[in-house]
Amino acid sequence: MSNQDDDYVYDQATGEWRPASEMAATDASALEVRDASGTLLADGDAVVLIKDLKVKGAGQTLKQGTVIKTIRLTDNPEEIDCRHDAIKGLVLRTEFVRKR
Repeated sequence: MSNQDDDYVYDQATGEWRPASEMAATDASALEVRDASGTLLADGDAVVLIKDLKVKGAGQTLKQGTVIKTIRLTDNPEEIDCRHDAIKGLVLRTEFVRKR
């Protein structure tokens, strides 16, 4: 039986309340997100664009060398969520960024 002091965390994937220690073990085996050069990315990292990207819907081009600060990882290991001064809700493919 589980320890009485163990906190429980809601697991959205299964829809069940599970012990926090069990969830921590699951998080350790979570998806690895890597940039174009194979460097491991984490929430809060800053990245640099490695090529010019036309942003659909914004009518704007982000130039190579543009720094994107404070990224967030998504469920997809090939995409990151980020913000740019002029574009909110920007999703970039990891193949076009390099960790700063």
